[in-house]
Amino acid sequence: MSRLSVNLNKIALLRNARRTGVPDLLHFARLVHDAGAHGITVHPRPDERHIRRTDIPALAALIQPWRPQFEFNIEGYPDPAFLDLVATVAPEQVTLVPDAPGVLTSEEGWRLDTSGAACLQDVVERLHGLRSRVILFVDPDPAAIAAAAATGADGIEIYTGGYAAAWRAGDPAGLRAACAETAAVAARHGLLVNIGHDLNLQNLPPLLAAMPPVAEASIGHELTADALLMGWHAAIVAYRDILAAQAALQPPA
Repeated sequence: MSRLSVNLNKIALLRNARRTGVPDLLHFARLVHDAGAHGITVHPRPDERHIRRTDIPALAALIQPWRPQFEFNIEGYPDPAFLDLVATVAPEQVTLVPDAPGVLTSEEGWRLDTSGAACLQDVVERLHGLRSRVILFVDPDPAAIAAAAATGADGIEIYTGGYAAAWRAGDPAGLRAACAETAAVAARHGLLVNIGHDLNLQNLPPLLAAMPPVAEASIGHELTADALLMGWHAAIVAYRDILAAQAALQPPA
């Protein structure tokens, strides 16, 4: 089935609003596991506005008994500080994003011309040395896939923020089709397909129905918002069940 990786950034953002350590990030990570999700995602940024560098080893130590079945996915821009941090815990998955340091959130994929792909090849090789799966954050653009594959990465994460915006505007068909075609081309290149950004309980099912099998959905902001109404455990179960239901409808390989 498609994995659910719960992004903990918003829990850390709320914690950082006070100096009390509340909410406890480790407690919420344990609850993610107990609710039946398949892993956690974090995105440590240079300004540490949510996930802090010190959170990374603490989270790794907490989930160590559950790994590798319960995966640690670390997102970020592959500068030396990020790569050094990742090397300390060797996560099951590293998702590389092209974010500049000051951006609010990840809102576009890699622009991979030939030289850009060549630069990422060294990063991918270094991360493979940690036995980490490497995923590249890409726009829903089938033309981006060949260059992504040329880096040696194991897969892609399709940026679904545009699709979510189109859903809110009542016209998601075009971007849903672009996501699906991007996924299909990636699959033909032998790449894993992940999805993430602004996915929620309403827009996720029709996206999954339009796509070939998805390896993972990384969801944080919308899940956290739903949890304010439903509770943390119930929200995770709801997203997990959507992914499980869609996997059951996929034809056998």
